[in-house]
Amino acid sequence: MSETTGSGGATPGFLVWRLSTKWRVAVDRAVAPLGLTHAQYALVASLYGMRHAGERPSQRRLADHTGLEPLYVSKLARALESAGLIERTRAPRDPRAVQLALTERGQDVTRRAVQVVQGLLEQLLEPLGGLESPRTRTLVGELLLLLDVPLDPAAHDTPAREEAPPG
Repeated sequence: MSETTGSGGATPGFLVWRLSTKWRVAVDRAVAPLGLTHAQYALVASLYGMRHAGERPSQRRLADHTGLEPLYVSKLARALESAGLIERTRAPRDPRAVQLALTERGQDVTRRAVQVVQGLLEQLLEPLGGLESPRTRTLVGELLLLLDVPLDPAAHDTPAREEAPPG
């Protein structure tokens, strides 16, 4: 029986939530042996990719990149620093900003974690034809489109207006 049995009338929001929860739990379990949580993995993997692109981001830049709250990124960065996986230093151009970089140990742990999560991603995307399939590329495009939609939290505070009958 499929995990989604009984979800025929589910809304897209519910399905996105279910998929993101399934993914978070799977990544948490997969990276736990490396001493990471899913949120910590998101930070170190992002740092790893940004480093390869020649960037040494500030905590704020990393928060923007990951979509996590800056305060949460700060908390995660402190824990990762305590674990010896990242180093936090003051930015030379802005002493208020904190720059982040992976330590050698952090790079090693992150490389291993990325391999583990890449295997999970292949497994998740197999029904669509795998990571490089046209269906997956379409999905990525659709997800990017949805992520670019600005949401106005205040719009949820006003009750929906009833339509007046024509006439």
